[in-house]
Amino acid sequence: MKQHWLPYELKELWSLSPEEQVLLAGRSASNRLGFAILLKFFQITGQFPKGRMDVPRQAVAHLANELGTSVSDFDDYSFSDRLLKFHRADIRAFLGFRAPTNEDATMAQQWLRKEALTERSTAHLRESVRQWYVDHRIEQPTHARATRIINAAVRAAETACFEEISSRLPDHTKGHMDALLSSPLSSQEATEDLSIGFQALKSAPGRPRLETVFKELAKLERIAQLTLPRDLFSEVSAKIVHTYRLRAGTESITELRQHPKPIRYSLVAAFCHERHAEIIDGLADVLIQLVHNIGARAEKHVVQELLGDIRAVHGKPRLLYKLADAALGNPDGLVKDVLFSVVDEKTLEALGKEYQAKGPGYQRQMQILVRNAYRGHYRRMVPKILHALEFRSNNAHHRPVVNALEYLKGMQDARQRFMNVQDVPVEAVVPDELRPLVIERDEKGGERVNRIHYEVCVLQALRERLRCKEGWIEGANRYRNPDQDVPQDFTDKSEEYYSTLDQPMDAETFITGMQQEMREALTHFNQTLPQNDNVSLREKGKKRIRLSPLDPQPEPMQLRALKGEIGRRWPMTSLLDVLKEAELRIGFTRLFKGRGNREILDRKTLQQRLVLCLYGLGSNTGLKRILSKEQGTTYDELLYIKRRFIPVEPLRAAIAEVANAICAIRQPHIWGEGTTACASDSKKFGAWDQNLMTEWHIRYRGRGVMIYWHVEKNAHCIYSQLKRCSASEVGAMIPGVLRHCTQMAVNKQ
Repeated sequence: MKQHWLPYELKELWSLSPEEQVLLAGRSASNRLGFAILLKFFQITGQFPKGRMDVPRQAVAHLANELGTSVSDFDDYSFSDRLLKFHRADIRAFLGFRAPTNEDATMAQQWLRKEALTERSTAHLRESVRQWYVDHRIEQPTHARATRIINAAVRAAETACFEEISSRLPDHTKGHMDALLSSPLSSQEATEDLSIGFQALKSAPGRPRLETVFKELAKLERIAQLTLPRDLFSEVSAKIVHTYRLRAGTESITELRQHPKPIRYSLVAAFCHERHAEIIDGLADVLIQLVHNIGARAEKHVVQELLGDIRAVHGKPRLLYKLADAALGNPDGLVKDVLFSVVDEKTLEALGKEYQAKGPGYQRQMQILVRNAYRGHYRRMVPKILHALEFRSNNAHHRPVVNALEYLKGMQDARQRFMNVQDVPVEAVVPDELRPLVIERDEKGGERVNRIHYEVCVLQALRERLRCKEGWIEGANRYRNPDQDVPQDFTDKSEEYYSTLDQPMDAETFITGMQQEMREALTHFNQTLPQNDNVSLREKGKKRIRLSPLDPQPEPMQLRALKGEIGRRWPMTSLLDVLKEAELRIGFTRLFKGRGNREILDRKTLQQRLVLCLYGLGSNTGLKRILSKEQGTTYDELLYIKRRFIPVEPLRAAIAEVANAICAIRQPHIWGEGTTACASDSKKFGAWDQNLMTEWHIRYRGRGVMIYWHVEKNAHCIYSQLKRCSASEVGAMIPGVLRHCTQMAVNKQ
């Protein structure tokens, strides 16, 4: 139980009702106060305190003041077995509860098995056990007994789940799994002979190139050979399947082989099930990146070529007037005699080049370069990706793109260069400005479709559909059917969901409200802009709106003295010492659980290795460099801890717990009151090309990774995330507001 209570909490939870005060009649002062504390403690927690140290001193003072006794009377209260036995019996009888038995624990365990099939979170299961005992009007079990109940239920549920999954696997699938675990080929070896082993399936895709595509397609084909049933995990929670996938991914092939067959087959099936979706997502990313590279490189080439020839022609309206006046003044004259005497030939040539650079000529030239690059290199890999993926669309307006892909798949082996216009969809696939390039005239005067140009248009349209969820891929995860992202009962409970979102069900009402808010905001902006001294408008130049720089904030008076005092007290404190002290005070390593069904290491050894791993990973020092002889730990032991005990979810929970602890101990007279505002900003870090997250950053003109920090007003980081270098800053800001997982309520960004 927490030791610090707010006044309104004490009044609401620790005050006695008239019926409860009747129970205290005829008791001595110490027994009356002790009985009242036992009663309220049981009502709040469902258990009785083991001793005086479990009871908050604030609650003792509140009840003593309400009963007109002294706090010292509670110190005189005897926690002897005989007295407690009578007091507990009276309290149970008054509240309608009874003492727990072994049969209750067995029944709770059997009931919890069903709950454990969908949720394995210890906190959730512990709350479920507590609620079961409350519903059955039974006193809560001790922490150790509840832990044993939960562990037994989880083991039983996991065993039943493994047996069920294994029984639904065909015999030939199990044979393929055994063969998969018997061929531990590396990723490079698998690329050469296309014989993919389990270890090669774990490798992530590299840069978007031909070798990457072939390697990922070989992985996809290898998993398809297992022929996993589509409904294999239909009755298993996605969180539990993900847990099994992480467990299989961290274990070596030798460890997987040593498992009993039901466990082995279930873990491998879960791994391959999720890995299949991950590989499809990776292929979709490669496809999108390839299409982007084709267009980006062609555009760069066209721009460089045109910039050498383009000279901006100024005064075009005046030149146009001169040409029109000269033509109307002498309509029967020659162009050379009439027009060239007004505007010279070089100026007219510059006008034509400028129009070609900015008009349809630019698009046409760039599309020709895209077509040449696609035909010469990218066509070796893109059709293979399209053939391996199944594209879908729920919107009839975007269905022509899917139909065009299906038609191109059927013509993959055909060598014809042109197609009939009636056979392929053109609307919503080929842009209007590119139709003269895609649809050509044959020798007989009829229309035909240039296949290469058409394929490029289909790929460009597909890229846009996938990025905005207008198209999706069968079997993918991030590019899955968008209908799976909404509640499946949305149609039946639409009124309830709209009420929860506080949104109108009528689309016109929603649009009208949004338009009204925008009008009010724009009107306010228009009225206040002339009086805003920090904003100025320019008539020329690229940046028409100019913002004045912010004034630097004054340095806090105590900051320099605080830094000096910290340096005097802890002059040689390292970051590892700070992390160790935080662990001793907060105990965040308790959140890291092993991915197996048991833990062999004692908690003290595990605690030390977890702190070392978190320090090595968090400081980017590496696991090898933090080792020393005094620690008595090897690199293999730290690598084992990293694989088995540090997934993403517990790490986020530990970060949130540290952030909450900082907010709790921060003294208001030094740091000020807690705020509800949060600011976010990005930081580019240089990274090696071998880092799979390394990208070329457009703004900083260099390769690296982009981290978005979400910092509370008093310089306390509550959330950070790794984003793509081209990601929207607004899109990066929103997760920090919604998913920071701390107790801080972010009301303003």
